[in-house]
Amino acid sequence: MKSEVRGPGSEVGPNRIAARLQANANAGRKSFVAYLSAGDPHLDATVELACAFDAAGVDVLELGVPFSDPMADGVAIQASYERALKAGATPRGVIEAVRRIRARCELPLLLFTYLNPVLAYGVEAFARDAAAAGADGVLLLDLPPEQDPAMLATLQAQGLATVCLAAPTTTAERRRFLARNSRGFLYYICRLGVTGERAELPPDLAKRVRELKKAADIPVCIGFGISSPEQAAQAAAAGDGAVVGSHLVKLVEQHGASPDLVAVVAARAKAMADAVHSVG
Repeated sequence: MKSEVRGPGSEVGPNRIAARLQANANAGRKSFVAYLSAGDPHLDATVELACAFDAAGVDVLELGVPFSDPMADGVAIQASYERALKAGATPRGVIEAVRRIRARCELPLLLFTYLNPVLAYGVEAFARDAAAAGADGVLLLDLPPEQDPAMLATLQAQGLATVCLAAPTTTAERRRFLARNSRGFLYYICRLGVTGERAELPPDLAKRVRELKKAADIPVCIGFGISSPEQAAQAAAAGDGAVVGSHLVKLVEQHGASPDLVAVVAARAKAMADAVHSVG
């Protein structure tokens, strides 16, 4: 919970992700992390959805930076990236959307990205511009943190939380390493494979998370496969929070051309958030 963030005007203050999750923990409340693919169906909609999510009780919003080869994602997010890229979304456009969101609300924002867009942008420039726009963290999907410690240091130097990923196959030694290098929260991928909805959560989820939390002195949020408020509550009960992505992305696809897009998707996010927050 030691991260800081640079906001507009380079003012330094507490990291919003860490602060929100810590406040929830102090209140005995679980956290709800929602995901949207930025630019799907267009960046204006992303800004409106983010602000509606804030009002709906979402604790952290992951904003996916569209990428043409999203190898860790299932068909729903792959298709959303294709739509966003066709609509003209770029990393610079996503960062500008972050700036627009930050001008309207204090919702903690986590950029969910593959390594290539960051390298193409320039690591130092990406970290600087993302933080200055009001982003609070970065989750690099395809960069094991031990492969490039300098990149994590560059992000952290700008006050960005570096959220790391742990999986059911992660060894005890590596769990400790990931916990040391993660900021804000540690993301537990509760099943092997790519993102996407599943009918049920793994039966050994609570046991796996207990093992992970022995190594982690930061919150553990659980994602991959959560597709209903009931599952979100179940995941939150096993850890410190739940992450929902593909389920919301599919709603965006279904209602992307509708004037009710924001209302429909935000209502579902609220149902998920309410379920997570109801967990004692």
